[in-house]
Amino acid sequence: MVAPVIASTGLKAAMLNAGGFKETMDGAEFRLYAGIVPAHANDSIGAATLLCTIKNGASGVTFDETTTPGTLVKPAGETWSGTNVAGGTATFYRLVLPADTGAASTSAPRVQGTVGVIDANMNLSSVGLVNAAPQSLTSYVVSLLGG
Repeated sequence: MVAPVIASTGLKAAMLNAGGFKETMDGAEFRLYAGIVPAHANDSIGAATLLCTIKNGASGVTFDETTTPGTLVKPAGETWSGTNVAGGTATFYRLVLPADTGAASTSAPRVQGTVGVIDANMNLSSVGLVNAAPQSLTSYVVSLLGG
């Protein structure tokens, strides 16, 4: 079983106080990193290397609601892609707002997850990213699990 992604304290607060995930994270971007995965989304990225930032063109990504309650997906009409700014092995990602600095924060809304080829929070065809190569994300699902 894939471990759940980690939501930051800032994202949890925004979802409970100011709006939902979609309202908070529409306009965000995915940042793929090489290096040690921080223990929590509140933590600094440390010495991790930014490999790629994935957006919807020049804009941030948005999410569509589905017929499955508690689930958001990548809209079919959006192209989520970026160009690798460094080469390396992608180990984790963060979904963050554009102004996020990567520093430790309990107020920045973030999602952090693992990157792999299978059984990761974000599955790519290859985790070996090559500098200056294009990188795309063709699907992404956010689900709120309950008991």
